[in-house]
Amino acid sequence: MKPLVAIVGRPNVGKSMLFNKLVGQRLSIVEDTPGVTRDRIYGESEWCGRKFRLVDTGGIEPRTDNEILTFMREQAEIAISHADVIVFLTDIKTGLTASDQEVANMLLRSGKPIVLAVNKMDSTGKIDPDFYEFYNLGLGDPIAVSAVHGHGTGDLLDACLQYFPPEEEEEEESDVIQVAIIGKPNVGKSSLTNRILGTERVIVSDVAGTTRDAIDSYFENESGKYVFIDTAGMRKKSRVDETIERYSVLRATMAIDRADVCLIMLDARDGVTEQDTKVAGLAHDAGKACIIVVNKWDLVEKDGKTMDRMREEIRRDLSYMTYAPIVFISAATGQRVNRLFELINYVYAQSCTRITTGMLNNVLTDAQTRVQPPTDKGRRLKIYYMTQVGVKPPHFVIFCNSRELFHFSYRRYIENCIRNVFGLEGTPVILSVREKGDGEE
Repeated sequence: MKPLVAIVGRPNVGKSMLFNKLVGQRLSIVEDTPGVTRDRIYGESEWCGRKFRLVDTGGIEPRTDNEILTFMREQAEIAISHADVIVFLTDIKTGLTASDQEVANMLLRSGKPIVLAVNKMDSTGKIDPDFYEFYNLGLGDPIAVSAVHGHGTGDLLDACLQYFPPEEEEEEESDVIQVAIIGKPNVGKSSLTNRILGTERVIVSDVAGTTRDAIDSYFENESGKYVFIDTAGMRKKSRVDETIERYSVLRATMAIDRADVCLIMLDARDGVTEQDTKVAGLAHDAGKACIIVVNKWDLVEKDGKTMDRMREEIRRDLSYMTYAPIVFISAATGQRVNRLFELINYVYAQSCTRITTGMLNNVLTDAQTRVQPPTDKGRRLKIYYMTQVGVKPPHFVIFCNSRELFHFSYRRYIENCIRNVFGLEGTPVILSVREKGDGEE
């Protein structure tokens, strides 16, 4: 495992900005509103040839009655317990506060190596005399940094580097399946993550929009190794008025891109809403293996036909995703949650399927014998051969005499023939049509 550096401190001292500067991309939401970072957010960086992970935490308010702030403090404490090195960030503008002293005491109790950084030292040259009061924390020499301009970040990373455990052969985990949990706000994405992980990994509250970032959690069991990415719920465009919300949608879209499998969560009480079709469309367009997860099944009044009716409704409203298996669960009670692992493994394996050119062309010949290729004005479509050019999702290229003659309906027929023979359940399929003489693109 790569060493983990946790950035902690009071709210609004610039932790997220420093995190983004060190990671080199806008992973953490930066806004002048305290409490914007609510969960732990991970990123990766490299310094002097050592790769390491960074975690940005919500601001620690030592004493607070606010439910969310208390939870943020607990999240920060979990990050501290996992970290190899802690960067304690303070702010020269507000100077040393009583809260800083309390946070410092909490960090000292953790027994972890601590690097003290004083942020917002934006001007170079003369040092602000207030800088020296941070020695009173008893954490050794403070390092002056500017998260905005990047001054002092090299010194800060040098200080962290000396506490990293000795470098072992850090092999890349290639057998880990990345799973993004996506859906509209309040369908129970965080509750499902917590149910799977067995810890309060993600803030769960009845306030819609509590998760604002995409958060990664590693999990391993007898079924395999997984990284679950819990994403912020995607709202309707008209409701995305805050810049914070806009970033959340962007982050969820990025999470889909990183994922191997997407769990599309629906609320059993609402059925498929317009918003659900948009979310599912993002995963489908990105070519990801998908499972439709109907949550809160325990809250629905049922008769013998309820599940079949719901299944038909989903198939009708998400007609472009007939390949995705549907599973009915309750994240609150844990009903059928364990079934998800075998389904994730199954659809992931399907999306990695490779089919030999010989087998594909047998299916193609059979398909053309059963249904003749279409004709137009006396010209008939001639299909020469088909080959697979990619996986995740399976991508097939068909060579023919005329692209115009290859109607959409015949393309869909060929796709269905491939699915009937080879399964490919849970994954989209890409069919590209090329005319003979196009050359390999």
